[in-house]
Amino acid sequence: MGEFVVSALKYRPQTFADVVGQQAITQTLQNAIDQSKIAKAMLFCGPRGVGKTTCARIFAKKINSSDGTIDPNEDFAFNVFELDAASNNSVADIRSLIEQVRIPPQKGKFKVYIIDEVHMLSSAAFNAFLKTLEEPPQHAIFILATTEKQKIIPTILSRCQIFDFKRIGIKDAQAYLATIAAREEIKAESEALHLIAQKADGAMRDALSIFDRMVSYAGNELSAKHVSVNLNILDYDSYLTITDLLHSGDLHNAVLRFNEFIDLGFDGYHFINGLSKHFRDLLMCQNEGTLKLLEVGTETAAMFAKQAKGISPSFLLSALDLTNTYALQYKNSLHPNLQVELCLMQLASINEAEKKKTKPYIKPFREETAVKEALTKENTNNTQTNESASLADRPAEVKPAQVEPAKVEPIEATEIQLDLSAQGVSGLSLSSLRVQKEHQEKDTEKEDKTTIQSQVVTQELLEQHWNNYTKKMTVNGARNMVALLGLDIPRLKNKTEIHLIVQNDTNKLELEKNSKSLMQYLREHLRNDHINLQVHVDTKEEKKFVYTNKDKYEELSKKNPIIDDFKKSFGLEY
Repeated sequence: MGEFVVSALKYRPQTFADVVGQQAITQTLQNAIDQSKIAKAMLFCGPRGVGKTTCARIFAKKINSSDGTIDPNEDFAFNVFELDAASNNSVADIRSLIEQVRIPPQKGKFKVYIIDEVHMLSSAAFNAFLKTLEEPPQHAIFILATTEKQKIIPTILSRCQIFDFKRIGIKDAQAYLATIAAREEIKAESEALHLIAQKADGAMRDALSIFDRMVSYAGNELSAKHVSVNLNILDYDSYLTITDLLHSGDLHNAVLRFNEFIDLGFDGYHFINGLSKHFRDLLMCQNEGTLKLLEVGTETAAMFAKQAKGISPSFLLSALDLTNTYALQYKNSLHPNLQVELCLMQLASINEAEKKKTKPYIKPFREETAVKEALTKENTNNTQTNESASLADRPAEVKPAQVEPAKVEPIEATEIQLDLSAQGVSGLSLSSLRVQKEHQEKDTEKEDKTTIQSQVVTQELLEQHWNNYTKKMTVNGARNMVALLGLDIPRLKNKTEIHLIVQNDTNKLELEKNSKSLMQYLREHLRNDHINLQVHVDTKEEKKFVYTNKDKYEELSKKNPIIDDFKKSFGLEY
């Protein structure tokens, strides 16, 4: 068995062309070498595993080669010095480095000093390094590398050419992994490599490490299922399935599906964040201009586009808002998985809620064409808009004697015909439409006032609907209201008065402020419009806390009166 070499070392780039995802920086460095415009101090900054140290090594070898190309047999180890500032961060270490800088190279043109994790240097070490960094010898070049540029003092930054390395894109990382898989003769699914690149979060070194681990588990055939199980990542099919369940309102199967994921070892926090990202991707699929923002494979993008066609943007926007809200609450909750279940409950009811919101109170007019014709005639004849104008000033074509008033149909299918002649308006004018609406609202108010319900209420029915309202508030996420409703059992007195006892005035004010919705619910379900809520504060429940020495003394003297005599006898203070 040969010695195993991890892919991060085995396939470490040896030329600028091999560096993944940093074309702008590698091209700049190559042009600087070709034009002999090499800076004496450079700062490479960016996330971990994106090629900072690798580019520094390639640059050091290139500037020491005679023709700008790297000879694999050539060794410039004497000219390249690497210092780990995490473990060599004192003034003494920097002074030792400065002593070495004075010695010219024995071979090649330049001595290159690569200082990794430079932000770990102490303030004194930075100050000791300033003068040398600003005016180094002709043969010395410094390349500083760091993941935290903000920790480096401004006087160092001003002396360096700064190169900001970016995170490696998922597509670039996936393509590089595919190249390595082909070299290693490993059959890897495109979706599997995409999941690895996504998990690496822009770090190529992490992607290669994960790739080695997956190959150790799956062997020479790497599938998306293997990767999702080992990396605790749900595959796209899982999110597609649960989205279909939520969109169709199938709450129970959606919750069961989520609990299956939990039983398999998946984390609820990752699930709800993944679901949020899935909704975002579906929203991007609904516009051709945003399709390029998808970071998924071609086959997956096609499945996303197919599902997005059947889902409205309003549903996706509401779903995004809910998932982001519950993701924030997840970490601080005592029952985090319950937060996910509550989120699924609300997601499954989005479409039902939208239907209730858009349900019209009055049906559309039947004579829509006639209304349009009447409006056209009014605009043509420049009819006066004042509602108090007499009928004599109106065009003969639209007088009430010649045109029947429009009909308004409420939901109950009861037609209401209005005689608008007394109002001085045309039956098919804009004014007539407004008057019809006002009459409809007045008639509705009268009907509501005359139909007052007064069904007998019992204590049992009251507690039943009180608990039902509490469950409704729980689903809506109104935790404060749920806590207030659970402070005491409501008691029915005088057949219509509901009495509730709370511990303090704060609870009373909060409950009274939010009681309107509660009373509307109870009056509707108990079928009694006379019931009302009375909130009382039980002063016996208030606790007196002992703070000062006097309070402590009085509390003790109540329990043992001898303490008072003891205090007086010896002339003690509190």
